[in-house]
Amino acid sequence: MKSDPHAQGHPHAHTPSDAHAHTDAHTDAHAHTGAHAPSPPPDPRRWTALALICTAQFMLILDVTVVNVALPTMAADLGLGRSALTWAVTAYTLCFGGLMLLGGRLADGLGARRTLLAGLALFTAASLACGLAPDAATLLTGRIAQGVGAALLSPAALSLVTTGFHGAERTKALGVWAAIGGTGSAVGVLLGGALADGPGWRWVFYVNVPVGLALLAALPAVVRARAPQPPRGLDVPGALLVTTATGALVYGLVRAGDAGWTSPSTLLPLLGALLLYGVFAAVERASRAPLMDPRMFTRRPVVAGSLLMLVATALLISFFFLGSVQLQHLYGYDALRTGLVFLPVAVTTAVGAHLAARLVGSLGSRPCAAAGLTIAALGCAPLPFFTAESDPWTTLLPALSVAALGLGAVFVTATTTALGMTAPHEAGLASGIINTFHEVGGSIGVAVVSTIAGSSITTGTLAGYRAAFITCALTAAATALLVPLLVPPGRPRTTGGPHAH
Repeated sequence: MKSDPHAQGHPHAHTPSDAHAHTDAHTDAHAHTGAHAPSPPPDPRRWTALALICTAQFMLILDVTVVNVALPTMAADLGLGRSALTWAVTAYTLCFGGLMLLGGRLADGLGARRTLLAGLALFTAASLACGLAPDAATLLTGRIAQGVGAALLSPAALSLVTTGFHGAERTKALGVWAAIGGTGSAVGVLLGGALADGPGWRWVFYVNVPVGLALLAALPAVVRARAPQPPRGLDVPGALLVTTATGALVYGLVRAGDAGWTSPSTLLPLLGALLLYGVFAAVERASRAPLMDPRMFTRRPVVAGSLLMLVATALLISFFFLGSVQLQHLYGYDALRTGLVFLPVAVTTAVGAHLAARLVGSLGSRPCAAAGLTIAALGCAPLPFFTAESDPWTTLLPALSVAALGLGAVFVTATTTALGMTAPHEAGLASGIINTFHEVGGSIGVAVVSTIAGSSITTGTLAGYRAAFITCALTAAATALLVPLLVPPGRPRTTGGPHAH
């Protein structure tokens, strides 16, 4: 596979290519059979359409890192506590990841253009609601709606890119799609800092509104409507179950920071999450058109790729969350300076992804995954030892940049392992699973480090941050030790279906 889009990076986030590859085998089939089927005449508006579609996807990526940098000013204005701050990040990624598979099915059944426009309209309206939010409840409701809109928009957008181009043009189009991932991360940290430090944090959301309205006006004129695929059933119960289960898991993890790990208010949501995941598995086995075939988790490459993606995303988004709050609460940085500190972190993530994309084909997935996680653990190692007198530019920045370099490599390895070591006819399903673990990993990671950091997030003390960074380092090291047991030996195929984000 051409360097995996997820490889080109976007840190949240949205790590590399937040393109949410089409979530079922439909798109993959287009990618692999297009050379044998007669192609329709090229649409003269296809490159204009690509530019507009990528702009829409860019907004989705932007809304991860752009919000992280604005969190402290948002908290001060709305009186958000630690739990609400955590949900301001996780509510978006939770709905984005949990409903993305359903979004891909809707794009097939209702038509990709129609689903894209519906998702964009919802995302734009939700962005306005977030900007106008007078309290935490309104803000979090808006973030949930943004996530639902993103789950509709992203798979439909990638489907349009994949089916709108053929042959060598498709490769170029997917390369453009992948590149916006790393760009979105870097722009997000700078834009978030500039807006929060200038007109105010509400403009982090307001900026989406004129862009969204302009896209809604322009897209119907340049994106060709295609006949929807014959409906194969919509697994709405499955989508709701997996999203609710993950929401319960995140709630329990966040609640533990206030009530303790043995409190009923912590244990009940965690046990409920396990029960709901079990029900989800049963529903998927019985469904005639499952969102996520449980049998895919009997494939070692899919399990390995999913775990690597979960850990890498959890760590990277945790760094953005912890670092943003620490820089502004403890070191007194404004939002713009915070964004500048994180810019090299976004860049080194993309560099690590690029290097791994070149090396994984020759060295294999196992050495690349082990090396990436080891580098991430070494980067995390100094973080617990910094003091309030440390200069973030010479301490926090180099450490996080080294860790991000390793994680960029893990993102690529996760995708190439799952897709390059899976049968071609299963690549679409594997891609959907990997994308889901990408988004859900961010939610779980932020929930865990928020709980471990505890009161340090609001008081500005160091003890909680130290504990959270130690946990990050141990997680990276432990996963690196598991790699020889988890990741299959050998080298992945160099072709595969498009991956997204």
